[in-house]
Amino acid sequence: MNNAILSASDLRVEFQARRGPDRARAVDGVNIDIGEGEIVALVGESGCGKTTLARTLLGLERPTAGTISHHGVPLSYTSRALKAYRRLVQLVLQDPSGSLNPRHTVYEAVAEGLRVHGDVVDERDRVAQALARAGLRPPERFFLRYPHELSGGQRQRVVIAGALVLNPKVIIADEPVASLDASVRGEILALLLRLRDELGLAALVVTHDLGLAWNIADRVAVMYLGRIVETGPVEKILTAPEHPYTQALLSVLPEAGAGEPIVLQGEPPDPTRIPPGCRFHVRCQVLASGAAESAGVDDHCRRVDPAILSGGTDIQVACHYAHALNDHVH
Repeated sequence: MNNAILSASDLRVEFQARRGPDRARAVDGVNIDIGEGEIVALVGESGCGKTTLARTLLGLERPTAGTISHHGVPLSYTSRALKAYRRLVQLVLQDPSGSLNPRHTVYEAVAEGLRVHGDVVDERDRVAQALARAGLRPPERFFLRYPHELSGGQRQRVVIAGALVLNPKVIIADEPVASLDASVRGEILALLLRLRDELGLAALVVTHDLGLAWNIADRVAVMYLGRIVETGPVEKILTAPEHPYTQALLSVLPEAGAGEPIVLQGEPPDPTRIPPGCRFHVRCQVLASGAAESAGVDDHCRRVDPAILSGGTDIQVACHYAHALNDHVH
């Protein structure tokens, strides 16, 4: 993607297993791009590697292999380079109660980033501006409040203000509305959209909820067992998903109108023992139904690992069955 503000190329992150000599492949060959002013939703079940990928993109985890680039410049892991990078790429956590120090006022929480970077010129005005942009108005009314005096939605806005005060170009939001009441989620999602439109702010929104992606994202990347298995524009992926895993995730959404929910069998495999072939094949409803055999790809599904998706903005799917159907159509 030529105008990518943040990108990863063949990113791999491995961890030593808690027991034995094996290594867990938490991120196993990921290519992903985030364009300027674009919201990309990274979707998948718990344990699929979403948070590890997000932490690695933030520079909080060092990849085992691969490259992270900002405006095409590979990330350096010196202390000075990381400090400058983290000013441009900010994190918004899912639990505002856990990410705010209960002993710090709202003002201190938002000003902390400026102070860490030694950038305290016009501190009061910049804190006020960040709070106002996050929807806490008039901002001065919140300066001396403590987290316990705020609602859940207000605390999440304080966390967002703490990211905005440094004027980042990208935010990475890990389940940004998961801990909020349904009535407040829409407000926070609307805020992220407004920040995209007003500030040109790009975002990677990490979520297990395809419904959230439906409401906020420009593009979707679906992750399974350390790898992105389908990606493309949100309206294409969520109205005509090609990967059986995406179809299963989408089938449980009432707004999808997809008929009976697809119940996946079992749990994802252990990331220290990723199966041969397509990593989804042990749970795949298409393979279990015999449809893959009818298409002549069942052996491929069990033995041949689909190619790693290249990133970019076009529709891509890592599925032998989907490729066979597309080849038949064309």
